[in-house]
Amino acid sequence: MNDLGCRIYLVDDDPSVLKALSRLLSSAGYKTAQFSSAKQFMECYDADEPGCLVLDLAMPGFNGLDLQRWLMQSNSSLPVIFLTGHGDVPTSVRAIKEGALDFLMKPVNDEELLRAIREALEGESALRTERAKVVAIQTRLAKLTPRECEVLECVVSGRLNKQIADVLGTALQTIKVHRARVMRKMGVRSLAELVQLAARAGIGRKQPPGS
Repeated sequence: MNDLGCRIYLVDDDPSVLKALSRLLSSAGYKTAQFSSAKQFMECYDADEPGCLVLDLAMPGFNGLDLQRWLMQSNSSLPVIFLTGHGDVPTSVRAIKEGALDFLMKPVNDEELLRAIREALEGESALRTERAKVVAIQTRLAKLTPRECEVLECVVSGRLNKQIADVLGTALQTIKVHRARVMRKMGVRSLAELVQLAARAGIGRKQPPGS
């Protein structure tokens, strides 16, 4: 994905700051969307559109930290860069702990801000790619029968076919059939591939049946 195709959201209650940031980012080839309050941004934000949020900290009413918290509760992957003239060390530490990628003081150096945005977009792109892969894996998992899911959990836990048959109380040949179906439905050719896919979907972290 080309980072220049992403939208940079600017949230600041100072019109002059919004104008200056928009001019800088537009000259760098980015699309921007400007908002004078957190509430205004929340009404227009599209979680499906990739981008980055450059966010003022001290705003009347719903402030920057409140908006950051709202995004976290919404399970948003939008990276946040705080840009403020009112920050202090404790506040910056709190913002970073709650997920902000950077905390820059006004007036910010243009290159420093552009660097932070580039890094944020690269990280968000990687996260979206990984999430898409997990969704694809979950779609394959949904095709498995309950018994095939049990076999899958046993396989990725390292059990051999005979052990799985003993645990599930069925014939060895039946387990072989189920295992072959699992491999086919998951679209893999090796045990290593199956284990990797299962790990991405969170399978294999619990003890399999009969442990």
